Amino acid sequence: MLSESNRVHQIDKKFDDNISNDKFMNHLFVRLVAKDKQFTKVDFKYSIFDTCYLRGCKFDSCDFTGCRFVGTNLHGAKFSGCKFEYSTFERTVVDNYILDTECPGSENLKMKFARTLRMNYQQLGDAESVNKAIRIELEATEVHLHKAWNSNESYYRKKYTGLKRLETLIEWTNFKIFDLVWGNGESPWKLLRATIIILLLMSIIDVWKFKNTQSIYSYTQAFFEAPQIFLGTLSPSNYPSPYFTLILFIRLVAFGLFMSILIKRLNRR
Repeated sequence: MLSESNRVHQIDKKFDDNISNDKFMNHLFVRLVAKDKQFTKVDFKYSIFDTCYLRGCKFDSCDFTGCRFVGTNLHGAKFSGCKFEYSTFERTVVDNYILDTECPGSENLKMKFARTLRMNYQQLGDAESVNKAIRIELEATEVHLHKAWNSNESYYRKKYTGLKRLETLIEWTNFKIFDLVWGNGESPWKLLRATIIILLLMSIIDVWKFKNTQSIYSYTQAFFEAPQIFLGTLSPSNYPSPYFTLILFIRLVAFGLFMSILIKRLNRR
């Protein structure tokens, strides 16, 4: 059975005064206008803001739970103590400081909030805000996955049980490994760090297998030769073919990861 949602349509309307302790639940605001107005403890739950102009407005302790912002201008708008659980943003101009002060408390909702803003900033071509949203999304994802398999909080233990808990453990492990290797596609510096670690391991193997382990010069020589071997410009005759094959595979993977990071960064501009 379906029933009417009783959504109130407000089309081409304007707020002329500041609003306090009022309710606008389940509204559809189309081309709503408000500039430099103050909204205090206003309930906007489950409302839709479509092509609205709310520039420079201040929202203090307002409830935007389940709201949808589409093509709305919130440039210069200030939010303080507002609720954005399950809210979504599409092609909406909003300052990225909202990620610093208005994220939901629980990690799963924080992750979704950062994700919708990340996609929103991608639509606007705001690369700086996209990077900021991704950082917060990854941080929240790591904490959420860890709690999903390890936390004793009732929410997680009720939702993630048995095989599902094991799946989140595997997902968290993969997340941590990829974070260490290349920051889950967001950190060229972590990829560089991983490459340096590989070169160090190659140097140690070279000394243990083919050089004098008691000589400092052997370690120094091996470390300076490792980048050449890794890049394929030096091929010692005493190295077995499977070892060269493994190095080639690692080199191709590292190059592919680097190109992925580069392309993603360029696509945001």
